[in-house]
Amino acid sequence: MTINPPRDTLPAPNFGARNIFNLAWPMTLKAIILHGTVVIDAYLVSSLGETALAAMGLAAAIAGFVLGGILAFSNAMQIRTAQAFGTNDPVFLKSVLVSGMGISLAVGSIGLLVISLFGGRLLAAMAPTDEVVGLAINYLAVFSLVILGEAVGQCLSSFFNGCGRTKLPLYSFCLSLPINVAASIVLIHGLFGLPAFGVTGAAMGSAIAVCVQVGFLVWRLVRLDGHLRHVAGWRNGTLNATIRRHLAFSLPIAATFFSATFAAQFCTLIYAKMSLNEFAAMTIIAPWIMVAGTIGMQWAQASGIIVAQLLGQRQPEAVLDRFLGSAWRGAFVAAACVALVYSGVCLSAGVLYSDLSVETRAYLLSFLPILLIMPFPKCSNAICGNTLRASGDTIYVMHVFIWSQWLFRVPATAIAVLYFQVPVFWVLSLLLLEEFVKFPAFHRRLLKGDWKRAELAA
Repeated sequence: MTINPPRDTLPAPNFGARNIFNLAWPMTLKAIILHGTVVIDAYLVSSLGETALAAMGLAAAIAGFVLGGILAFSNAMQIRTAQAFGTNDPVFLKSVLVSGMGISLAVGSIGLLVISLFGGRLLAAMAPTDEVVGLAINYLAVFSLVILGEAVGQCLSSFFNGCGRTKLPLYSFCLSLPINVAASIVLIHGLFGLPAFGVTGAAMGSAIAVCVQVGFLVWRLVRLDGHLRHVAGWRNGTLNATIRRHLAFSLPIAATFFSATFAAQFCTLIYAKMSLNEFAAMTIIAPWIMVAGTIGMQWAQASGIIVAQLLGQRQPEAVLDRFLGSAWRGAFVAAACVALVYSGVCLSAGVLYSDLSVETRAYLLSFLPILLIMPFPKCSNAICGNTLRASGDTIYVMHVFIWSQWLFRVPATAIAVLYFQVPVFWVLSLLLLEEFVKFPAFHRRLLKGDWKRAELAA
């Protein structure tokens, strides 16, 4: 096992905002493309009518829980890879890759087993007609290949991100996206003499695209890191012990992402109890909050990757402080960009959503003050959370997220909507208040400074 030298024996590298930007912009574009793929698939299927669109929506919702699990564990692997990369220990790096791949495939396989056992009954209970159920089942049957492909692809993407090669996952998406669109159009409508598969054709197009994406990532892995297969030994002695250690590190991070997904879905169900115009306004603004927010979130994730690498290198505390100061300054610039996008959406509501009622557009405009403020505490909290995760303080971060969601946001939303019927402006403001609830817990922990003295030997 590699013995890390004392912190003060290593040279102090000049990491700063430029390094974060070089990591963050490919991750941001990849995240936007990922979200945009869902929108494109829905648009392509919409030409088949409401029945096909409903079938795809239901099937995608069920598959989304499995994909969410894969993404949650891949986020944890990204941090663990960065720690391993920073130590320059090939045994550690190989152990992370194998452990992460095993866990990702296990999550995907368990998800597929649950879908095969209960998916049909769940669809039958949720779908409005038997035709929708049949189409959704056919879609899910083919989409299973996408789930397995993503289990491999997201794992490799996180591995490359943790090693600082964030452009490679972006290239894989840029390669697969046009293939997805072209193949889906051909297979949905039966062009060039092929059968018209309808909504199932969209799943086929996604399956073809993910195969291309995974093939590209595997090719790059073999070219860049093929030597790892010749490295002997495991980080924690045996493969089983190494996987258990990786799982122990990953579970709190995965639990955080699961909690966020369930809390968001629960709040959406509560929003449905508002007036039609208020619910429409919340439905419209939610995707914008998610997509534009990736700018700040990916900046924070890139900062966490570099912090993990620096901790793996055992750099002095002064280096860590200097880097984090630069990361924080950049986070406020990213937050300003997010706020600018939000303001453009709200101020352009009359043009972007001219078919909607005047009342709905007025609600969208009323969101502007909240959306101008929210990115700043949110980005600052994200810097804290990703820095603490990079040091291995994952359980504390999990508690902050879970309790702020389930002891504040969800019950506050239920009380505000179901009991007091407050205006939609105040309902949206709960998202901002949640960031202020998390703010002292995150920042006190970070300023305490224990993360700078974290040991990554285990």
